[in-house]
Amino acid sequence: MDEATLQFYRDNADAYAQREITSRHARLTAFLALLPPGAAILELGCGAGGDTAEMLARGFDVRATDGSPEMAAVAAKRLGRPIETLLFHELDEAEAYDGVWANACLLHVPRDQLASVLSLIRRALKPGGVFYASYKEGEAGGRDTLDRYYNYPSQDWLRATYAEAGSWSSLSMERGEVRGFDDKMAQMLFVVARKDD
Repeated sequence: MDEATLQFYRDNADAYAQREITSRHARLTAFLALLPPGAAILELGCGAGGDTAEMLARGFDVRATDGSPEMAAVAAKRLGRPIETLLFHELDEAEAYDGVWANACLLHVPRDQLASVLSLIRRALKPGGVFYASYKEGEAGGRDTLDRYYNYPSQDWLRATYAEAGSWSSLSMERGEVRGFDDKMAQMLFVVARKDD
């Protein structure tokens, strides 16, 4: 994880937590519909815990994590339960989760490290497990106006990177637009992949 990007979230945890984003609720609902009732879900980059709260309310067994201790503390306060600080490369479980939810967080992984992080996520999924992630679309890594690093993948590059990480029985990719913390609209890629059985 890029240090300047992590520092941004450390410094802005409270302000970031004030944002209530509703545009992803339909994507979360669609993701959860692919899982069995009470499924075990790993959430990466949980932020202020909004998605965590929704998954818990629907009866799922959620392990919520964030790379920023300050952000994890904000989520823990909101949810009334401990939230782990976990960097993506620290994930070391095998076949533990029915689903992995990684909304707007893997887009900060340096391009040359993304395949290895995706491989760790794939390993952590049970056979047939479902993995959701979103990325800001582009052609090359770079920084936004807030100095946060983004890997800015193209659709072709992202498909190739997922393939490098391991085999998937299915992979779907949709495009959309969201308004970021910097108040700018961004083209996004929303990816749902299912680990092969």
